[in-house]
Amino acid sequence: MKNNTRKRLVENKLILWVVCIFSALTAVPLLLILGEVLMRGYDQLSWSFFTEPTPNAYKVMKAAAAGESIPGGIANGIIGTLIMLSMATILAIPIGILCGTYLAENSKNRFARIVSFMTDLLQGTPSVIIGIITYIWVVVPMKGYSAIAGSIALFILMLPLIIRSTEETLTILPVSLKEAGLALGGNRAQVMFRIQLPAAFGGIFTGILLAISRVVGETAPLMFTALGCSMIRWSINEPISAVPLLIWEFFNDPNLQDLVWGASLVLLIFVLTLNILSKYIAKKWKQ
Repeated sequence: MKNNTRKRLVENKLILWVVCIFSALTAVPLLLILGEVLMRGYDQLSWSFFTEPTPNAYKVMKAAAAGESIPGGIANGIIGTLIMLSMATILAIPIGILCGTYLAENSKNRFARIVSFMTDLLQGTPSVIIGIITYIWVVVPMKGYSAIAGSIALFILMLPLIIRSTEETLTILPVSLKEAGLALGGNRAQVMFRIQLPAAFGGIFTGILLAISRVVGETAPLMFTALGCSMIRWSINEPISAVPLLIWEFFNDPNLQDLVWGASLVLLIFVLTLNILSKYIAKKWKQ
């Protein structure tokens, strides 16, 4: 009996060590990426980096000849990213929440099952395909690239994530919550919008933040829709830049490749902030 107990304890410790080792190995690539981007991009962060647009080739060559650092920054990309993300989020939140609510309330309905299946297909569609479809649906009829087209592409990518987070959050709510609301005389719509959705706010908001962090780094859809612009532009009917587009442009220009690291660090910090915030909100909501 003692031998069996000792054997189980040894096996438990062995399995624990194996799990810990493999867990540490999964964190190694992330730490290496964070360290590399931080070391290479930290020196580039300055006030001008956030407030000035991308420099042209002449300014870069002139600064290089004089032995100076690369002038300019990524303000045009930051503004373009915020504009397109804001437009996409404004579209995706109400549609995603309403669709997720419908799926949660009518899970056995045939039409709901079809919508759920289509949501899964949309979630698994490569982003470059979304970009091509948006180009055909929006860019061609509008006869030009624009922030509107870019925001629609991001909206399509965000939508299934918000739908799924809403549906799953509402599904795990206690049934007694809905029954109590109905027993007090409220109809299904009132119970949903006044009781269930407020109770599920934490989980839904977490899903929204994760959806934003998922699409903020997308490059391929924006190449087909927003195209990019070297100037700071506020118009939504014209081509506009974004931080992922700038990273791609910097990488393909030998004179601007050093700016890749600063732009990557800004994008990485934004994504990490959203993920940490979503984890914090999810923890608070569970409590």
